[in-house]
Amino acid sequence: MKVRVQVMPKDGLLDPQGEAINIALINMGFIEVKNVRQGKLIELELEETDKIVVKNRVEDMCQRLLANSVIESFQVEDI
Repeated sequence: MKVRVQVMPKDGLLDPQGEAINIALINMGFIEVKNVRQGKLIELELEETDKIVVKNRVEDMCQRLLANSVIESFQVEDI
């Protein structure tokens, strides 16, 4: 089974990479850009086929390694 994990900075926290992208886009003439948040997308392929088991395992992976729970949130979706 394949899943995608989207990891993003939590709302209200500084996002220096997003801010750098935002400034660069404005400097390039894209003045309509008001805010940029930059995260990461992780695709996983697991041998397990039970959706509940996969969801639990991937959430455990996120909490232990893939996302910093203090400053990031994550979302898991099937693909």
